[in-house]
Amino acid sequence: MRSAQQILADSAVIAVVGASRDPAKAAHRVPAELQRYGWRIIPVNPIADELFGEPVYRSLADIPHPVDLVDVFRPAEDAVDVVRQAVAFGAPAVWLQLGIVSPPARRIAEEAGVDYVENRCLIVERAAAGLTRAN
Repeated sequence: MRSAQQILADSAVIAVVGASRDPAKAAHRVPAELQRYGWRIIPVNPIADELFGEPVYRSLADIPHPVDLVDVFRPAEDAVDVVRQAVAFGAPAVWLQLGIVSPPARRIAEEAGVDYVENRCLIVERAAAGLTRAN
């Protein structure tokens, strides 16, 4: 299993489940910052049409291309379903944002051989490692 920083370093395309239209929420600020540092953000949200200059998909299954990482901004009780969807989608890694912990979701990911991070913030890890995908 790769470390959190290695997962982020290896990822170029990040699907963000629960991406928000509200700039005051972490589910908007985190993907927006990652995009500024060069990652391609694919928002997943059941009600928005466009976020971060990208089309919004209703579910992971609707995304027409592979992603390197599924970032989850949903409550812990939703994490199991999101991880199951990520495994079915073929995502190589799943990341539950700061404050989100789910032992059953971890077990599903580990049994499927999917890298898994929980209760950590992508932008904190990005800053700590000095990572960027920008040219």
